[in-house]
Amino acid sequence: MITIYHNPRCTKSREGLCELEILNQPFQLRKYLDEPFTKDELEEVIKKLNIKPIELVRTKESIWVENYKNKTLTDAEIINAMLAHPKLIERPIIVKGDKAIIARPKEKIKDLL
Repeated sequence: MITIYHNPRCTKSREGLCELEILNQPFQLRKYLDEPFTKDELEEVIKKLNIKPIELVRTKESIWVENYKNKTLTDAEIINAMLAHPKLIERPIIVKGDKAIIARPKEKIKDLL
């Protein structure tokens, strides 16, 4: 099953959702701002993305700039920042099995499927 971690207020996230619908793939929709990640879920998604936690952070977001920019943070501290402020998480994230992508641009979805 495919899961899309989605923020409906984000244009790129809406484009990713639309792409899944066009590709006629069954999927689960998770609005992660309404239903936040648990620590285990976020760590698992990062593992599936095969990236460092900082690569999932929207570093231009005001929350990051005002509270975290120019600080030396551990991976655990970065994950905790994303858990405390889900708006910091890059989107959309598409997960299928043991693989995941940040679907920016939306065409990356086809590579995952």
